[in-house]
Amino acid sequence: MAQFDLDGFLPYQLAVVARRVSEAFAARYRAEFGISIPEWRVVAHLSQERAVSVREIHRRVDMDKSKVSRAAARLEERGYLAKRTDPNDGRLVELTLTDKGREMMDVLAPIATAYQREVLGQLGGNADAFQGALETLLTEPDAPRAGPGGGSAHD
Repeated sequence: MAQFDLDGFLPYQLAVVARRVSEAFAARYRAEFGISIPEWRVVAHLSQERAVSVREIHRRVDMDKSKVSRAAARLEERGYLAKRTDPNDGRLVELTLTDKGREMMDVLAPIATAYQREVLGQLGGNADAFQGALETLLTEPDAPRAGPGGGSAHD
């Protein structure tokens, strides 16, 4: 059998780091608001947009449509977001943050910013190069992407 170094395999390393960083941050917003990783992704995305569909969030946050839909339903039940039918296309449902959802983001945004500073601080002088490399992987047209229904539970 051919030798293979899983611990040195970049996709494995990225997945492990993503999970660790995501879970450590999730512990903070879960403690404050009791929301899950998918719920955080939906709320964070909605904080950047006025009104968006589940399909748009699915594309932007690289998470299954069903996870986005379930997260949105839980957030709506708790009063953090509102749903309404798109007036131009009755098949689309637009999601928007409520005042309660915006208040939650007002609390979470500084927590997220502080957490990012902590993580980048661990990288020291490598932080800029690391962020540049991530940007390349995220924006290159030929960068590897997940297959159909891709996505993960990481932030």
